[in-house]
Amino acid sequence: MNQPTPWHLGRLAGFDTETTGVDVETDRIVTACIVEVGGKQQPITANWLLNPGVDIPEEATAVHGVTTAKAKADGEDAAEAIEELIAGLTQVILAGTPLVIMNAPFDLTLLDREARRYGVQPLTEVVGDELQVIDPRVLDKGVDPYRRGKRTLTDLCAHYHVALDGAHSADADAIAACRVAWRIASRFREIGNALLHELHDQQQDWAAAQAASFQEYLRQKDPAAVVNGQWPLIPAQQDGGAR
Repeated sequence: MNQPTPWHLGRLAGFDTETTGVDVETDRIVTACIVEVGGKQQPITANWLLNPGVDIPEEATAVHGVTTAKAKADGEDAAEAIEELIAGLTQVILAGTPLVIMNAPFDLTLLDREARRYGVQPLTEVVGDELQVIDPRVLDKGVDPYRRGKRTLTDLCAHYHVALDGAHSADADAIAACRVAWRIASRFREIGNALLHELHDQQQDWAAAQAASFQEYLRQKDPAAVVNGQWPLIPAQQDGGAR
């Protein structure tokens, strides 16, 4: 019987957002990108600039460069953009293309809350169990748990010798995440040769264990510290959550 082609040798789709802040329950998406790369084909990139409907804090602008004025003048209506984003991701997922998201619980949870905020059907309700994610952050810590130092995208790019041009722009970060995922899969055969659904499940287990370990560490100083280990996104509360 023929062996399936390793997932990292075909087409990969990267997804990334830049936002008004880091609270997935209340902050908003400002820019987003879905990029398809690899598979011996030319990259295809789709970018969005949103008018988030709220002021963009100066500290967020300092990261991604989008001001409130620019978002209001040039940004797409947020509800329409969120619907387009979910449609684009749905197309990629249902085509069987591995979806690469660095620190997936941030981007996917934020997207989920945005969808609920605007009455758009959330991605998880559209694709169900077809959502299979590759998260370079979880993979890296899974295969190399004791390496010292940070594991931001910039750090992973340096460690795996991946160029990162224009960090903190959604398209640059999405492409870099795909390249890091490819490097990890190429270096560690157990990752590259794993079936996609098995690797998704493995990352769920790793993410939970990594969060538990970090929570134990934090509780040495703060007994009340809590680290959420749900992956690839934090499910919405029954009362709706997003505001």
